[in-house]
Amino acid sequence: MRHPELLIPAGSLEVLKIAVLYGADAVYLGGEVMSLRAKAKNFTGEEMREGIAFARARGVKVYVTANIFAHNADLAEAEAYFEELREMKPDAVLVADPGIFLLARKLMPEIDIHISTQANSTNYETCRFWYELGARRIVTARELTLKEIREIRDRIPEDLEIEAFVHGAMCISYSGRCLLSNYLTGRDANQGLCTHPCRWKYALVEETRPGLYMPLEENERGSYIFNSKDLMMVDHLPDLYEAGIDSFKVEGRMKTALYVASAARTYKIAMREYEEDPALYKSRLPWYREQIAACTYRQFTTGFYYGKPSEADQIYGESTYVNEYRFLGIVQGEDAEGRAVFGQKNKFSVGDTVEIMKPDGRNAETKVLSIRGASGNEMPSAPHPKEELHVLLDARAEAWDIIRQKNKPS
Repeated sequence: MRHPELLIPAGSLEVLKIAVLYGADAVYLGGEVMSLRAKAKNFTGEEMREGIAFARARGVKVYVTANIFAHNADLAEAEAYFEELREMKPDAVLVADPGIFLLARKLMPEIDIHISTQANSTNYETCRFWYELGARRIVTARELTLKEIREIRDRIPEDLEIEAFVHGAMCISYSGRCLLSNYLTGRDANQGLCTHPCRWKYALVEETRPGLYMPLEENERGSYIFNSKDLMMVDHLPDLYEAGIDSFKVEGRMKTALYVASAARTYKIAMREYEEDPALYKSRLPWYREQIAACTYRQFTTGFYYGKPSEADQIYGESTYVNEYRFLGIVQGEDAEGRAVFGQKNKFSVGDTVEIMKPDGRNAETKVLSIRGASGNEMPSAPHPKEELHVLLDARAEAWDIIRQKNKPS
């Protein structure tokens, strides 16, 4: 049996640390240039160095994205960036553009190059092409079935790794190569500036009747005709292993620490339990699903893995996420009185029941007994995001635990 790595997104230094502590074998992140998630917080050079050091000290690899489709004006910046990355020594750099690939090989010969899903590698000959140029890993196109990935695995060199997405948002366009954002807003998705117009609400206009908007109705709220459900494969691990995938990738460099912690912890526990005891893994499927649902999501699908998606894999009625839990904060440690110290993310109040989420898989319900601000003032509730709080709970919360609260049914 292969032992795939679990690859988790990191949109900030704080989230990188959460990913590492909650189960990632590797993390991927973007710098301030060359990344397809320009609206994420991304990493300064100093933050990237700190993140690499934090991950390395815990045996976790770091991959840096440089997967834009470059124009002439981007090449000088790419050279300077690769010179900087060569000194930082990440474990790999992801690229999609052939010219950027050649620059990376020339300027960072000692760093592995992975081929991004944006390169839409859909067959074994394409994979061999990149391998002969020096690529170490291929991130397969999301439009492949597991059967096709297995065929690729059987026809490429054993030391060429396959990485595939197993969880997260799906793109309406082929391998993410979308022109909608550029056309509608002037912000180019292939330069990292996607405005996600696939999630917008649309109506129909007939050319001889300008200004007359006819709704594309599935129900009274309208129709979100490009809005895909989210990929989720935690309950299909046996098929992912059988396909010969080397790295299970979770999407979400713009997601919260709660999302990253929930995905990393759940997939890591599921992978370990499947490898140790497939019967145990099968019996635990409801728990995995419950834990994955403890963060925001758009309902779930298996994407293209078992064949072409149908209308059942789209959400026509709305574009909003399902949000079963609220993220309250990441515990920094305890103060002298044993209060949990954390920066507030969302409102909560004295008397509320909240949950302590721990990296090892435990969840502990606890009650909020008292809230103090950083200045020591007692507060009945915590309404101001980012404020440092000292919170007395009736259960102990340790550094890097996540405090979350289940939303009441609407």
